Amino acid sequence: MKDAMFNVCAAALLLGMSLSALAATTETQPVQSAVLEQRERHLSRTLTRASQFMDVPHANRGWSCEEVQDPIALATPDPLLTPAGGGKKVRVSFIIGTDGHVHSPLILESAGMAGDRHVLDTVRRWKYRPATCNGVPTETEGKIEFSIR
Repeated sequence: MKDAMFNVCAAALLLGMSLSALAATTETQPVQSAVLEQRERHLSRTLTRASQFMDVPHANRGWSCEEVQDPIALATPDPLLTPAGGGKKVRVSFIIGTDGHVHSPLILESAGMAGDRHVLDTVRRWKYRPATCNGVPTETEGKIEFSIR
């Protein structure tokens, strides 16, 4: 019994140390507004995006949704894409959790490593009012495509 308690305490301590290490951030220099203005001027074409949402199937769901409400975007800023990407599209799949946060974003169509990383960082910060099934928040899969036209 004491060994089990020791193992649980050791695991909790390791988990706490891991989470504190992940939470540690390094300070970065603030981005100059002139740099942002310059990037915006380089975007000669408008950014377009198309979204689609679908339910995430659950194996243990024994009931059906009679009243379904799609997620509502609360904060979904566009990532800055540069025309240097050659007009490529970036497609992303992600899960909108019951908490309204984006989980597990995944690049489906790439425009290059640097652009993909920027898009994933932006999508991770998005906030939604979650989809509901019969008034209960539920997970939803979202897919979005960014392109420069």
